[in-house]
Amino acid sequence: MKTKKIPMRTCAVCRQNKPKAELLRVVRTPDGSVLVDSVGKVSGRGTYICADENCLKQSIKTKALARALETEIPEEVYKALEKEING
Repeated sequence: MKTKKIPMRTCAVCRQNKPKAELLRVVRTPDGSVLVDSVGKVSGRGTYICADENCLKQSIKTKALARALETEIPEEVYKALEKEING
């Protein structure tokens, strides 16, 4: 019996390789807007961040998401990520 391969992604902040399902995806869409992609299907340049408050705080401090997406990250995106992490 063949087991299904689990897609792995790297957190843009802590650089750890984790299963895609454990990470949150942030996308810069072709029109330039930045949003949290809870479905994982939004088109555009995407990056991943751990669903962890420490990674979120570190990403704000180091601007890791802004570098990964090559654009400024609006405050509401950080708020949406915080909401996703805290449930």
